[in-house]
Amino acid sequence: MPVLDGKLTKKLVENLGPGRHGDGAGLYLVVDPSGARRWIVRVTVKGQKNAKGAPLRTDFGLGGADVVTLNQARERALEYRRMAKSGLNPRFNATREVPTFEELSRQVHIDRLPTWKNPKHGQQWLNTLRDYAFPKIGRMPVDSIGQPEVLMCLSPIWTEKHETARRLAQRLKTVLDVARSRGFRDGENPVTAVKEAGVLPKVKAKVEHHEAMPWRDLPTFYAELEGRSATAAKALQFAILTACRTSEVLGMTWDEVDTDARLWTIPAARMKGGVQHRVPLTDEMLRILEAVKPLASTYVFEGQKRHRPLSNMSMLMLLRRMGRGQFTVHGFRSTFRDWAAEEAGAPREVAEAALAHQFGSDVERAYARSDLLERRRELMVSWCALVSGVDGAGDD
Repeated sequence: MPVLDGKLTKKLVENLGPGRHGDGAGLYLVVDPSGARRWIVRVTVKGQKNAKGAPLRTDFGLGGADVVTLNQARERALEYRRMAKSGLNPRFNATREVPTFEELSRQVHIDRLPTWKNPKHGQQWLNTLRDYAFPKIGRMPVDSIGQPEVLMCLSPIWTEKHETARRLAQRLKTVLDVARSRGFRDGENPVTAVKEAGVLPKVKAKVEHHEAMPWRDLPTFYAELEGRSATAAKALQFAILTACRTSEVLGMTWDEVDTDARLWTIPAARMKGGVQHRVPLTDEMLRILEAVKPLASTYVFEGQKRHRPLSNMSMLMLLRRMGRGQFTVHGFRSTFRDWAAEEAGAPREVAEAALAHQFGSDVERAYARSDLLERRRELMVSWCALVSGVDGAGDD
């Protein structure tokens, strides 16, 4: 979009597309391709020259448009222009208005949006602060927040919602670290001080276990699944056979599958650990893929909407309809792991690699260059034979 010159309005500030949009007198709204909006002012400092001897013209940031209103931006821009006109460089002479905790939090959220894998993660980051910090300290200047204010946010949920409180502490610390880096505060981060002081009670971490079906019961259940034609049933069969996560199976696309090499390659961007994972395909896995291939969608397991995957609740709801609501889809990974240890006697590193888990120390992982594909292929053939009663890894 070309540069817009002329007075801006609140509606324009909210809706203009990417580009630099002028409000006049050197004030601009800059809209990034990501949608982030910020104010800058361009001034010429009287009597000062740049390295080439030309009048010193420079840009100054005035903050994000979500926390600095149009009128506030105009007022700050006017202050900068007055200083520049009198020969003062705003970089060294402008009074810095300390933002409130909420203002800076929202700006940090905007700045970090490109670093999150998807917008949902970024929104969750901000929602935690919105729900548990903004009502208590949101309007406070960031330079006035100390240990009492941090405790005010954390104490009410520290034991009852400990995981949420732990994440809240991390996000409080991040915002206050940014405040220090921008010169709005100094000294130790109060979140760090609170943790080191030991004033919050120790909470024993609760380990959530996904209910897992005993592996000896799995062949009977799998036979029941075989009698169902729904796509969700095929997806659950495939998830059980591959021991992969729900998101990995439902996000599976046909271009990830190489039937000639009998291989499914999951890109790093779709893996929980951020590392590409190769899954060896057995006869039974290929049979299921062949059954859903006539759908000819981008996704292997297509949902009700064309070229969209199944809902992430589809397999769980199927379990409930089949009277197995006490189990979870993720639990079948535990079923596989129990079988690999108890019955197959698989080496730990092979079983863990099949689940795309990291294993061993940092040094051991540094030397583990192989993903043990062929050894995992043998293990998955045995697993599929147990589950489906069909033996075979294909012709060599």
